[in-house]
Amino acid sequence: MNIQNNKKRSFFDRLTGSVREEEEYEELEIVSKNDKKNGNEWMEEENEEMELSVDVYQTHSDIIVQSMIAGTKPEDLDITIARDMITIKGKREENRNIDDENYFVKELYWGKFSRTISLPQEVEPEEVEATERHGLLTIKIQKVDKEKKANIKVRTI
Repeated sequence: MNIQNNKKRSFFDRLTGSVREEEEYEELEIVSKNDKKNGNEWMEEENEEMELSVDVYQTHSDIIVQSMIAGTKPEDLDITIARDMITIKGKREENRNIDDENYFVKELYWGKFSRTISLPQEVEPEEVEATERHGLLTIKIQKVDKEKKANIKVRTI
């Protein structure tokens, strides 16, 4: 940390590595001024994909994947399942035309998102049910039953 006005830090600050709010703000100001001088102003990439947040859990016979996808149309979702992984891709499109200078707070994410998850157990890619309710996507995938046995009758040709 670079403290320009040479304030001595307290024992507690040195022990915990904490920074007083004023010092942190001054440091951020210095960094942002240097970035602007170097032409490194932060800009979000147009094609950047955000990582989708998920919950993954199991029941006796299924693996359940849940994610909040509010604002995404079903036709804008692409879900791919293999025996040991699932990929969810999609996009949220903002339908408003508001200039950035008119926003006070802008935290919602609009654009492409994706997530690939390695599943903890083999699943049946054909035995899947995906539903959406109130913005919550729930994907129910049947586990492979390794204990399942079948008796095969041999026939003469």
